[in-house]
Amino acid sequence: YNQSDIANASLVEGGELISKTIEFEIDVSKQTLAFLPFVDDETKIEVRVTETGARSCWSVQDLGDWGYILIGAELGGGRETAMLSGGSAGIPAWWMAFTSLSLSGITLLVLYPLMYKIYHQDSDDILSRSHINRLVEDILSRTATRLNINVDWELYKIEPRELSIDIMVPYKNTESTLIDSKDVRAEVLREILDEFALFRVFKPVQLTVRTIGVNQGIDFDSGVGIGTSAEEETEETQNYSSFFSELHTLSRVEDEVRESLELFFARRNDVAMEGAVVTSDDRVIFVSVIYRPTQRFAFFRFKKTRDEVQTELHRFISERNSELLGSQDLIVKGRNQVSTLADRSGAGRVERAANSDERIVAVAKQDGLGGKMLQTKLLGNTLSTVEYMANEKREMINKWGFWGLIVFVWIPFMASGVLVGAMLGLLSRMNFMRVLSATFIGGSIASITWAYTAEGIVKFMHQYKLEAVIPLIIIVFVAAAFLHIRSTKMRRQTELFEDTLLDNFHANIQAKYGEQ
Repeated sequence: YNQSDIANASLVEGGELISKTIEFEIDVSKQTLAFLPFVDDETKIEVRVTETGARSCWSVQDLGDWGYILIGAELGGGRETAMLSGGSAGIPAWWMAFTSLSLSGITLLVLYPLMYKIYHQDSDDILSRSHINRLVEDILSRTATRLNINVDWELYKIEPRELSIDIMVPYKNTESTLIDSKDVRAEVLREILDEFALFRVFKPVQLTVRTIGVNQGIDFDSGVGIGTSAEEETEETQNYSSFFSELHTLSRVEDEVRESLELFFARRNDVAMEGAVVTSDDRVIFVSVIYRPTQRFAFFRFKKTRDEVQTELHRFISERNSELLGSQDLIVKGRNQVSTLADRSGAGRVERAANSDERIVAVAKQDGLGGKMLQTKLLGNTLSTVEYMANEKREMINKWGFWGLIVFVWIPFMASGVLVGAMLGLLSRMNFMRVLSATFIGGSIASITWAYTAEGIVKFMHQYKLEAVIPLIIIVFVAAAFLHIRSTKMRRQTELFEDTLLDNFHANIQAKYGEQ
């Protein structure tokens, strides 16, 4: 039949009747607010053809491109965001589930073994609170002897917490003390972190060091006050003739040492002297020097440690002035102008309090490529946040075990999923394969559930003409994920740098020694 001209249609002799059935829906609707004068009140008729044949096919290239988009959406806003985005674009539910499951599998196979290496310890190797207390006390005793300081053990405090190990050390300078409180903190922290690395204790350490006593005001940069004792001695009649006879000699020694300093840095092209102070008495010659690497990007390229520079400088001055030094001890104190506490203490990772640069926590350095990767700023902050989230749910997993872990990964806890589930299993000391199995099963169920749920939501929205709401829902999910992660980080930061113990420490010092 000529369907374009029904009135003049004619039947072809010997022809074959061709027919096709088409199913369609007619939708008659009016605007909800049609009674308002400025709203169109015209009745609208919409015809929708229902196609019963094969659906349009997505090419492999299209599915692959959307796979990358879905992975990016899931990393940025969670599984819910990815599924709704794909569903609104018409991506098949099975492909969305496969993409989400692939991302979960990659996360587990790459990050989980690294996390297991760091956080897992056999029961016999775990240090208890009492072991940690004794270990830190032994380290402090050795370090105090080496640095010639006296620790006030009555006011000393240590508190192993869930998030960190807080250590507060009050000490007195002696007549042999030659470094200030910042360097004391760096030295003590380095000794503690080195020992913790041997025992695989990678919990953040928050160390507070405070000078107490009558000689706490020694200026180690200028040398003022060095060599004085905290104990008051009975004044005796002094023979000032020896003082005046030695004054010229001491002045000459200081001048020669200053010349040696200038010559040492003049001969080197990798460091420059920014400032130096030389003081001396009948026992010691104290040299305090601040140097700066002259290389470009010195923070990354300058490999010499402060100890190495101090040793080279000490050797150079000693060899050049061996006759003048005599019985005096040469003490050299160097400071790299661009170094940080992390460099001086050998910490693997350092976190600072949001409102103060003085409050820090440091984590022992880990060996190997995997350890270095996990202690980068991005992965380190991510894992510390994941660990905090896992600790909040630890009691539930300890109670329900394997099945509880599956349910936790399955149910859409915002910004959690397989990574938090794996951390939960580690903290609950579950078997490696049980954790891997539980998180993979939970992640698989979650991916399938959310894929088909998102597809149903999108169909519902299309049916009731609510397509404009889908982007709003996606924005809400992204914002909720962002706010959840941000609030978790803030709660962890608040608990990590909690002030109660530190305030009590300073109050006890004030009660014993008065205003310092």
